[in-house]
Amino acid sequence: MTDLQIGFLSILAILVSIYAGMHVSVALAVISFLGVWILRDSFIIAGKLIALAASDAISQYIFGVVPLFVLMGMFISVSGMGQDTFEVANRFFRRMKGGLGIATVIANAIFAAVTGISIASAAIFTKVAVPEMMRLGYNPRFAVGVVTGSSVLGMLIPPSLLLILYGVLTETSVGDLFTAAILPGILLTFAFAAAILVMAHRFPKFVGEKAWILAQKEPEGISAFTATLKLFPIGVLVLLVLGGIYTGWFTPTESGAVGALGALLVAIGKRKMTWSNLWQVLVETGHVTVAILFLIICANMYGRMLALSGITDFLGTWISQAGWGVFVVVTIYCVIVLLMGTVLDSASIMMIVVPLVHPVIQEMQIDLVWFGLITVIAIEIGLLTPPLGIAAYVVKGTLDDQSIGLQDVFAGTFPFVLVMLLVLALLIIFPQISLVLVG
Repeated sequence: MTDLQIGFLSILAILVSIYAGMHVSVALAVISFLGVWILRDSFIIAGKLIALAASDAISQYIFGVVPLFVLMGMFISVSGMGQDTFEVANRFFRRMKGGLGIATVIANAIFAAVTGISIASAAIFTKVAVPEMMRLGYNPRFAVGVVTGSSVLGMLIPPSLLLILYGVLTETSVGDLFTAAILPGILLTFAFAAAILVMAHRFPKFVGEKAWILAQKEPEGISAFTATLKLFPIGVLVLLVLGGIYTGWFTPTESGAVGALGALLVAIGKRKMTWSNLWQVLVETGHVTVAILFLIICANMYGRMLALSGITDFLGTWISQAGWGVFVVVTIYCVIVLLMGTVLDSASIMMIVVPLVHPVIQEMQIDLVWFGLITVIAIEIGLLTPPLGIAAYVVKGTLDDQSIGLQDVFAGTFPFVLVMLLVLALLIIFPQISLVLVG
């Protein structure tokens, strides 16, 4: 058996192992170890691969950004900022047709600018927005669909944990990725809002025909002064984290530390941080960080095994000989990622496909920043699609109303999947949307 055949069999073995229920990190580590053992016919060399991956893969300073941004997101989750952003957005949009849905999208976008974790958005706004929409007569499917759909903004709008992972895997500037994600994030936010307006006027039964009438009878809500006070801490955090990166005051790792400290102070100031909450935040941060870093180590092993097998060189040669252009290659890549998204979570997809295609993309001289945004959006669509659709499961698991089934969540999310596919197509056709702000 040739090295190339072993490389292809290893990829197949990893996919089969994951589909059979093995954790993706374990599958990557075990198959990579066995692949190197077979390729080099040496147990010692395979063992050294594990040792090198464990010692080198996450030893760089940049990896400190992972626990710091996770910690910041956890502090923000317990601080009540999600409810504050929803109340503010609700004040300005609730009297429009579909206004509460638009308020949810805008609140998710603001919340995403300080968290970077879409699952946190899905959980928080399920508790905050869905009951309010249900009370005002919105269709249950629409209510859960708009929360699930807009939660993916957390992984696109900077600071995004998924963009950080991509930057680490491909050695691409995290600051450039954050800058490039600004316009696509705004575009997707407005696209969601526009889709809700269209649905409210063209398909009122799906949105909720009586919701707009009931909203007119509601009191005005919080005052403009109160709204400003509620948004002030969020604005300060955005300026600290993103402003610090864009102006060069902080590295991404330092901005994560500053953001975590700022989020902690906000939580203390709002009297949301107890010793019990602090312990829970630290433990959950440890769990998430360890899982991500272990996945990065295993992905490093996987990438080294692929390089030894020669499969990446083969793919690059094959694609160049086939004469495929950039758009054809990227389109095929997106289709593969979308299919993987039906059964795998976002981080796992990135750890599997990026090490495989990264050398090919470099050889084709495709801009890594643009390709990173395409990757993140394609992966995030997978969070909304059955049978896995992690965001849908998070919303379902967080719902207080158990009469809303998982099929209702997926059905309500479908229009937002279509919107994301449209935005993905626009970014593929017009790369300048993401690259215009990158110097």
